[in-house]
Amino acid sequence: MSEQSVLPTLTVRIERPATGGGVGRADDGRVIFVRHSLPGELVEVQVNETSSKFYRGEAVRVLEASTARVAAPCPYAHPGGCGGCDLQHALPDAQISWKASIVAEHLRRIAGIEVDVAVTALLGPVQGSRTRLRCGVDDQGRLGLRAARSHRLVAIEQCWIADERFEPAFGHSWRGVSEVELRAIGDGEPFAVARRESERGTTFELRSLTGAPLDPSTQSRVAVHEFVFSVSPLSFWQSHRNAPTVLLDAVLEMANLGDGDDAVDLFGGVGLFGVPLAKRVGPSGRLTAVESSPFAVRDARNNASGLKQMTVREWSVTPRSVNDTVRAGCTVVLDPPRQGLAKGVAASLVRRSPKRVIYVSCDAATFARDLRIFLGSGYALNLLRAFDLFPMTEHVELVASLDSPA
Repeated sequence: MSEQSVLPTLTVRIERPATGGGVGRADDGRVIFVRHSLPGELVEVQVNETSSKFYRGEAVRVLEASTARVAAPCPYAHPGGCGGCDLQHALPDAQISWKASIVAEHLRRIAGIEVDVAVTALLGPVQGSRTRLRCGVDDQGRLGLRAARSHRLVAIEQCWIADERFEPAFGHSWRGVSEVELRAIGDGEPFAVARRESERGTTFELRSLTGAPLDPSTQSRVAVHEFVFSVSPLSFWQSHRNAPTVLLDAVLEMANLGDGDDAVDLFGGVGLFGVPLAKRVGPSGRLTAVESSPFAVRDARNNASGLKQMTVREWSVTPRSVNDTVRAGCTVVLDPPRQGLAKGVAASLVRRSPKRVIYVSCDAATFARDLRIFLGSGYALNLLRAFDLFPMTEHVELVASLDSPA
């Protein structure tokens, strides 16, 4: 019988936080990553994945609990349950400490720098703070979320961390569609974007939370300070209710642009950063936004109406598009997806010699990987801020200011 078919139960002392769970060491010397654990705890671990170098598993029994441990408020946050929230069993301060430790470790190990990381918690309740929720649909038409590191769906009746107005969607049968994204962006009524797969390809349908068809022209409208953004159902928008304001404030402060300045907004989306930055540089300045999604490009052009200094280009962020849009001495803002910058993009940016790069990241590991390239080319990490925009999970949002050596 193979090792994979006989997965052991181990007793482990958790040493420190890490991506994918607390870290301990098994009796055979292998590292073990344990979900639902906290540093200092002695736990019984059901192993669910092995390799020659490590184990992965879940703490199914806590033998010695941390003082930071609490009962998870969500009934689905347990071993074998939903994989969406990693840290519902930890006090808020312990969650913040966990995230700071992970970011500092990635910066040390990948970027080669020692940085004291402070994670800022957001004001307001955590429950109901998420405005977008992507769900799978099981064979019975029920909405569900994936188990950790698995395609297995866990059917749920509500998501504790998501907008409470989503509740009707969990009582409706979504049979026939493969995925449903629930959206409560802005002040309008929440709605659903249902994805349907067929031999002819993938189609998307706009529906109410109880499945009724909606007008295909449905848009979300979101106010962020004095700016109002139109967001199409297939355009990206930050998931935490307060994230757009928090990130925009940080970017504007770090960019410090004024009349006549030159800026580039890579991965510009619907213009969350680009439109306010264009206002800052004024009619005598220049703001070029680059975005690959045709839906977001349309939104960005609509949101930038009247700003002649802002140009929105439908283009993927590649070395070629960087060479075409980034000018020496300009300020660059980038907010890439979780996988970070594509191969060659960071090096291309360095060659174009922007005076400042503002890097917004939702993944500490890929941020550290890209940061290493900038630092190796003489750019200095001037400021790093971390925000808890993904409460109850190990994820964190980073905003960094990198200054040119020139």
